[in-house]
Amino acid sequence: MMHCIRSVARELLGLIVDDGSFAGAIAVWLAICIMALPRVAAGAHWAGPTLFAGLALILIESVLRFARRKK
Repeated sequence: MMHCIRSVARELLGLIVDDGSFAGAIAVWLAICIMALPRVAAGAHWAGPTLFAGLALILIESVLRFARRKK
């Protein structure tokens, strides 16, 4: 029974976090944005685009890394 529960938990975690470095980079970027953007004078106007740009770059880097690994 315990093996079954562990297996289900591992599969659920795998659905959420497939690449640990990808999830870690997102968490770090969110922490940076939360701490740094309010301190910047134009932070209110640039918070959304800055968050989006960083997350897009992280996604692009992860996709490129995955594509190189598959070849």
